[in-house]
Amino acid sequence: MQLEKISRAIVACSLTAAGWSVQAADFTFQGHVNLNTDIVQVGFTVNTDATNVDVWTDSFMGGVNYDPITALWRKVGSDYQLIDENDDNPDIRAGQTYYDSGFHLATLAAGDYLFTVGAYPNFAYGTLLSQGFEFDHDGTTPVAIPDWCQPDSRNNCLDQKGTFWRVNLSGVDSATPPPAVPEPSTYALMALGLGVVGWAARRQKKA
Repeated sequence: MQLEKISRAIVACSLTAAGWSVQAADFTFQGHVNLNTDIVQVGFTVNTDATNVDVWTDSFMGGVNYDPITALWRKVGSDYQLIDENDDNPDIRAGQTYYDSGFHLATLAAGDYLFTVGAYPNFAYGTLLSQGFEFDHDGTTPVAIPDWCQPDSRNNCLDQKGTFWRVNLSGVDSATPPPAVPEPSTYALMALGLGVVGWAARRQKKA
């Protein structure tokens, strides 16, 4: 998967030899998921108490891509605690369509945060990130997004087949792109590699 980061603020220009702090900036991350169980995780930091912080998706595109469900988490110790969860909120910024999601935060305390994007209805399972998501516990079988009939699909499940996601952040000090999700072909190569290793081990044992 290829991730693209687009920063609408030229962060380098706000740095000086004296080490002055970087001003709050806007960030965009985008990419593709493979399965209905995949969770995109975008980390961000607010260095001082902030106002008017927005985090949102605009990738649904009226049903071209899967319906995102988002959650906002704050780092507490070694885990993240759930602040809020949102299924549909397409009124944060222009460009969103009816099933897009996200949060407008009038105030946000300084700290480290995580914004997660899953496929509806894969809600958070508990109040801690370590507890996982509903699909981790309800027996949901991972299915490739293009082959999946998402529960809110229209037109006899002919829409919401796209795997594209995009996350936007405004008013934060720094943000971290999510780790790459292996493409299906990568999974196949991994499986093939494990098979070869297993075959070689059995052959060596027989010898």
